[in-house]
Amino acid sequence: MRILFLDLDTLRPDHLGCYGYHRDTSPNIDAIARGGVRFDQYYCSDAPCLPSRAALMSGRFGIHTGVMGHGGTAAEMRIEGQPRGFRDRMAREALPYIFRRAGMHTATISPFAERHSAWWFNAGFNEVHDHAGMGGMESAEHVTPTVRQWLRHNAARDDWFLHVNYWDPHTPYRAPADFGNPFADDPLPAWLTPEVLAEHRKMVGPHGAREISMYHNTPWDGYPRYLGEITDMADLRHFIDGYDCGIRYMDAHLGMLFDELDAHGALDDLVIIISADHGENLGELGIYGEHGTADGITCRIPMILRWPGKAAGHVDEGLHYNLDLAPTLAELLGQPAQPAWDGRSYAAALRGDACGREELILSQCAHVCQRAVRFGPWLYLRTYHDGYHLFPREMLFNLADDPHEQHDLAAARPDRCREGAHRLLGWHDAMMATQQDAADPLWTVMREGGPLHARGALPAYCAYLEQSERGWAVPLLKEKHPGEFSP
Repeated sequence: MRILFLDLDTLRPDHLGCYGYHRDTSPNIDAIARGGVRFDQYYCSDAPCLPSRAALMSGRFGIHTGVMGHGGTAAEMRIEGQPRGFRDRMAREALPYIFRRAGMHTATISPFAERHSAWWFNAGFNEVHDHAGMGGMESAEHVTPTVRQWLRHNAARDDWFLHVNYWDPHTPYRAPADFGNPFADDPLPAWLTPEVLAEHRKMVGPHGAREISMYHNTPWDGYPRYLGEITDMADLRHFIDGYDCGIRYMDAHLGMLFDELDAHGALDDLVIIISADHGENLGELGIYGEHGTADGITCRIPMILRWPGKAAGHVDEGLHYNLDLAPTLAELLGQPAQPAWDGRSYAAALRGDACGREELILSQCAHVCQRAVRFGPWLYLRTYHDGYHLFPREMLFNLADDPHEQHDLAAARPDRCREGAHRLLGWHDAMMATQQDAADPLWTVMREGGPLHARGALPAYCAYLEQSERGWAVPLLKEKHPGEFSP
C-alpha cells in the first residue's frame, strides 16, 4: 500500500472548485475529489498552525496536549513527568506510527518542525526532509523538486507513507509574478461588496482592511500580491486574486506530482489524503489575510480522501475534527486505536455511510483567546481576549444562512447562546476531568500576557489608530486592556 498525504497550508475549502467555488483554482485537487470522499464539515480542533498540527499528529485536543498558542508555555507539548518512560508518548501515539506498525516506510517533506521548534512533529518518520530550510517561506517551486526526486526513488516500491507540505496559500501569497493572474476576468465572491468593504474600513483590529500587515499598512516587501491596506474594490480584487493564485499555483505543482506518480505506475492504486491546517479569513469578521480566530472560516478545512476500492464521488456532511484522522487511518489499516486519542474514526464514510459528531469545540489562543461551539447550523463564539478587535464576549452565527459571519445573532437568540455555552461547559468539564494537571492552556496564555501575536502591541497600535481617523476606538481598547498601558 502507498499513501500520500498532501498537507496544504492555509487552504479554505470554499475556494476550491470541488467545494463549489466559482473560480477554477483547483483542477487537480478536484479530480482527486471526484474519485474519493469529500468531507464538507471538517474542522481543526485548535487553530492556527502549531495547535492544529499538534492535534492532528497527536490525536488529542490542545487542552490535553497543552499546545494552544504560538509562544510561551502553550506552545510546548505538555511534559509527561513521572509516568514518562525511556520514550515519550508520541513514540506510541503519533500519527506516523500507525503506518510504522503496519510495516510501512514513513517520510515527511516539510519545514514545520523547524518553523515552530516543534520537534515532536517528526516523531514516527523514518525520513525527514527540510528541503529548503526556509521555515515555511518556501513556494511550490522549492518543494516540488524534492518531492519528485523522492518519488523517482520510491514511487514504485510498496508500503510507504509520504507527508508533503505546500505553503503557497499562506500569506504573503507568493505565487511568482510570471505566473500572472488567471482570475483577472472572474468576479469576486458575491458577498464582498463596496458597502461591506466600507464597513470593514471602519473597524479596528490587526489584519483589518486598513492594517493588513497586522498593526500597520506597510506592504510586505518583495510580495506584491499581498497588500498592506485595502482602500477600494480594485485593491480587494488584487488581494483575493493573490490568495486564489496561491492555490492555483500550488495545484499546478500537485499536478506535476500526479504525473510523476503516473509515470511510475503508482497513481491508480495510491491512497491520497488532501487537507490543511486551517483556513483563511478573507473579510470575515473584518479580518483579511489571517487565520486568527476560532470562527468557522479559520477552523473549517478541506478533507478529501481517495482510497481505491472504497466510496468514490461521495460527500460526507457529518461534523469531524482533524484529530479524528488518526483513529480513522488506524481502523482502515487494522491497527489498534490509542487509548489517549480524543479522535473518533470516520472510516464508515469511506463506505458511503453517514457518520459524524453532534458538536465540535474549536479553540484559538495565538491571535485571540476564543472557544467556539459548532452545532446544527450554529456557531457560538466566546471571546476571552479579543486580540484588539473589540469583539463582544459572545457572538452567534447561523452558518447555513450566513456562511461569511456577517450577522451576529447573539442578542436576538439568547436561547442558542445559552445552548452553546452549556455545550462548551460540558465539554470543558469532561476535558478537565481527564487532564494530567489542572491547567487549561487558554488560561495559561491569559496569565502569561495574552496571545503571542497580540502581546505588547497595543500602545503602538493605538497611536496608529489615532493617525488613521479611528481614535474613537482607543478609549475602548484601553478600557478592555488596562494592563497594557501600565508603567
